[in-house]
Amino acid sequence: MADVHSKEIRSKNMRAIATRDTAIEKHLAGLLSACGFEFRTQAAALAGRPDFVVEAYRCIIFTHGCFWHHHHCYLFKVPATRTEFWLEKIGKNVARDSRDIHHLLEGQWRVLVVWECALRGREKLSDTALIERLEEWICSGGRFAEIDTAGIHEREVQGQQSSPPV
Repeated sequence: MADVHSKEIRSKNMRAIATRDTAIEKHLAGLLSACGFEFRTQAAALAGRPDFVVEAYRCIIFTHGCFWHHHHCYLFKVPATRTEFWLEKIGKNVARDSRDIHHLLEGQWRVLVVWECALRGREKLSDTALIERLEEWICSGGRFAEIDTAGIHEREVQGQQSSPPV
């Protein structure tokens, strides 16, 4: 199936996609504030430039777009055009995510990935459910977890038993 936009329009649309202060980041910032957590955003000195750093609990929170970070959910669709290009690009994102999470965990940071599908879409979690999961994980002391439409899932630390899921 051919792209419905010209190359110029598609390029303009892709350039307009924000890399920070996205809708899902703003939503999560509101939830963290509602919980009373103090945080900083876009910490350039840390691997992966985490979306949120909650210093008091030594935890990092990433908000991952399901398409850009290849989450296995209903929001991820393999592009019909330039498929090889997109899969290679997304594969590099996944590899970089894995490397960055590994570095953070080695630095004794705790890491939480909140997937886009948990924050928006037809299967998203309610704000109440998200707040409960965030508070639960931040205060629990877990090392590495993800939140998606099914809730919160602890993950194995890379280098021990398995790699972080992508």
